[in-house]
Amino acid sequence: MSIVPDSYDKPRLLRAAFAKTTALVLSFLLFTAGVSVSPPGFAVIGSRTPQAAGDAGSAAAPANPAPPPRADRSNGTTASGPVRAQPPRMPFYVATKGATTIYVLGTLHVGFASDYPPEQPFRKAILAALDASPTLALEISPDELLLSQEDVNRNGMCRSECLIDYLPDAMWKKVEARMRSNPAALKDIRHTRPWLASMLIETYDTLKAGFQSDYGTEAQLQNVYLRARGKIVGLETLNEQISTFTRLTSAQQREMLAQDLVQSPAENVADVKELHRLWRIGDADALKAWDDAKSSKLARNKALAAQVDNRVVYQRNQRFVTRIVGMAAPDRPVFVAIGALHLGGARGVLELLRKRGFLVGPG
Repeated sequence: MSIVPDSYDKPRLLRAAFAKTTALVLSFLLFTAGVSVSPPGFAVIGSRTPQAAGDAGSAAAPANPAPPPRADRSNGTTASGPVRAQPPRMPFYVATKGATTIYVLGTLHVGFASDYPPEQPFRKAILAALDASPTLALEISPDELLLSQEDVNRNGMCRSECLIDYLPDAMWKKVEARMRSNPAALKDIRHTRPWLASMLIETYDTLKAGFQSDYGTEAQLQNVYLRARGKIVGLETLNEQISTFTRLTSAQQREMLAQDLVQSPAENVADVKELHRLWRIGDADALKAWDDAKSSKLARNKALAAQVDNRVVYQRNQRFVTRIVGMAAPDRPVFVAIGALHLGGARGVLELLRKRGFLVGPG
């Protein structure tokens, strides 16, 4: 599917690669809201995604990775013998209120093969919770996510080179300088609105760090959960997700983009790796504290930055919790998997559940 009208003349391969990148854009920002991250830059023009130092020696991710073998969850072994690699801890919590149980896992939408050992892709407590839950709730259902590309095209792209018109000259020059080594991608970004340009630049940096969407938490959860034949639902609709960004004012969109341009690509890559390290440790409040400090450093206009965070993070946290509680029922646990930065802090999902009378603790 073309990201811009078919009359826009460029090679089909490049057009398809750019479309694939924009298809990943929403999920990248949804877990990083307020954090500057981005996709392996020059993969969009057909080059090989570099391996990250943290995943040295692993093969490139297949387009459709095979589901990991089902583990024996009672003693940590598989049919072929003892588990040889331990999965990361990840932020995982259990919320209870009477006979109602909600399991909450903080996800990353990108990762490395080494994050999900084939013998045991998640630690036993997480696997047991998945087995016990008739419903797996993601930010958006897999069926709707398949349709997201067309909506990104319609809401984020222009026939004209509109980004230049949206930005002050100084900011546009920063975008040009940032993308100078990737002229084909720069040509496409000219046709984006600022919110989408921000996401694309973030995505380029993330991919430079070697992260791969095939090893995002949601994809790996579905590999395990689908064989349990449970129901997978979304906590928000596709329209709600996209309108989170399209309803930002032009000034708020420019603030998003300005934050992405504060640091060099190398600095952004370092931050993505630090986010990944903290996620593997699994402390949601530590993740949120790190993110808040980073967001404060990157903000160009504090008031606008707070407005963006309120819409992209905190309003969605409220929506998530309302719907999570609505689908929870006694003796029918719900397993919730949402971006890790939505969990911690005074306005995070865990605290909002506590305010609704749930006891929440590490799982």
